[in-house]
Amino acid sequence: MKLQRKNGLRALSLGAIAVSGALALTACGSDNASTGGGASSAPAAKAGSIKCDNAKGQLLANGSSAQANAIQAWVKAYTAECKGVQINYKPEGSGAGVTAFTQGQVAFAGSDSALKPEEVAASKKVCSGGQGIDLPMVGGPIAVGYNVPGVDNLVLDAHTLAQIFDGKIKTWDDKAIAKLNPKAKLPSTKIQAFHRSDESGTTDNFTKYLKAAAPSDWKYSGGKAWQAKGGQSAQGSSGLAQQVKQTAGAISYFELSYAKDGIKTVDLDTGASAPVKATTDNATKAISDAKVVGTGKDLSLQLNYATKADGAYPITLVTYEIVCDKGNKADTFPATKSFLTYIASQDGQDSLAALGYAPIPSEINTKVRDTIASLS
Repeated sequence: MKLQRKNGLRALSLGAIAVSGALALTACGSDNASTGGGASSAPAAKAGSIKCDNAKGQLLANGSSAQANAIQAWVKAYTAECKGVQINYKPEGSGAGVTAFTQGQVAFAGSDSALKPEEVAASKKVCSGGQGIDLPMVGGPIAVGYNVPGVDNLVLDAHTLAQIFDGKIKTWDDKAIAKLNPKAKLPSTKIQAFHRSDESGTTDNFTKYLKAAAPSDWKYSGGKAWQAKGGQSAQGSSGLAQQVKQTAGAISYFELSYAKDGIKTVDLDTGASAPVKATTDNATKAISDAKVVGTGKDLSLQLNYATKADGAYPITLVTYEIVCDKGNKADTFPATKSFLTYIASQDGQDSLAALGYAPIPSEINTKVRDTIASLS
């Protein structure tokens, strides 16, 4: 089913995590959930939009760092109303989140990649009578941030990006980059390419783009773990953003909400009529070209990374909130359902536009809401 872009783009959904909570956002390493301004940029929830429904207790969660800023905003709004709930979310990356979920250590996980068949099988051991499902909640462009002194506008394509991150293009004045930027004064500065040190759905989606759009230059199979040789690494989206900010010649990839404090982002030459900027609207155009491939209550999506549609930014991720369709932890289930209901609501989704997250098409969000209502 192709997702149609409806006139209610304002009704498109923004993201969510599978649990409830008061705020106790616990970051790990350099990947602090408060990076980039966080909840302070989002408006407060509207009066009466949050129904606590006797939710209480502490919820443990782990996963995607790309959605950490979204979670912080949701938790701040939710816990202002539901004071008996606390969320401890560690943004340690999608790989860590899925592992924690399938081992029964957390009430929910956030992942920028859908569950694999073996992960679904593992989830059945912790979901009594059910299994883990993917609920698309947060959309957003994966920005390619760079730090090249004297260069305020930079255009790259999939082929140059693949060669940069594979160590084939080594300096910023390389002729392939110069061809795409004829008016730029490119320095001979050495390129410092940074990738994630932890397993990450952001890495998975970024390399899926390289593989789909530049197969002749990106020979790796892809996945949450970085496979190319060379380069430098840092943990989490915020760790990569910090390296770009402080390192001359640096380039890296991270969710757009981390492109703060003057970090410049690459415009992509996709073959469309003009280079495409990393914006939430342009990411939404790309997500609108996705297909639902999940079965049953699972709503995993297949993105078109090689799109050439005008204004569609193809390096886009969708973060899934992973919960059990049946057999959720009984002690935290009321809080889980209450929190999910809020973040999937119109108010919960609309509050995050200021944080740089792209809407999910409204017809998918309707299915997400129906699924949340059916959780047990």
